[in-house]
Amino acid sequence: MHIESLDLRTISDADALQIAELLVRIWPNSEKTVAVRQSQLLELGQKYAPDEKPAPQSFFIRESGQIIAHSAVLPRSIGSPTGDLKIAGLTRVGTSPEQRGRGLGQIIVRPVFDLVDRGDYQFSLFQTTQQVRPFYEKLGACVIDNPIVNSLGIEHQESPFWDKVIMRYPSDQAWPQGEIDMRGPGY
Repeated sequence: MHIESLDLRTISDADALQIAELLVRIWPNSEKTVAVRQSQLLELGQKYAPDEKPAPQSFFIRESGQIIAHSAVLPRSIGSPTGDLKIAGLTRVGTSPEQRGRGLGQIIVRPVFDLVDRGDYQFSLFQTTQQVRPFYEKLGACVIDNPIVNSLGIEHQESPFWDKVIMRYPSDQAWPQGEIDMRGPGY
């Protein structure tokens, strides 16, 4: 199975549209239409400088011309009591509902975790649900219970993430105790 990747700063309208269509099938939401999700994808890359390294990336699997699985990594420097951490923000992970049961979730998450394993990032940090938590634990991730804040937020938020389960990869590396500052919104 071939995994394609692209720099989100140069994502085409057509690829953003296909990914948006997939995300809407996975998470239907009347406020997040295909057009809204496509626009969000196109805007994601614009938040990064053209020469910034590492680049925000999108990973996907395409079959018969359609994107059937997707994940993205958003580089971020976050604050911790022990200093800044360079993390891979894992986001927009999903597989086509019609394609579930084929192991595509693991296949599409692995490239992001591989970036951590080869040293491009110290950790991957992401949010998920209790239902999906065991999937990530099988891949070597674990739950964190640190307070999470966004010091750049205009309004006070309990956490910049909307899902209740916050996880990191890998689970076998030391993680700081205390408050984690995302320095931006959840993803």
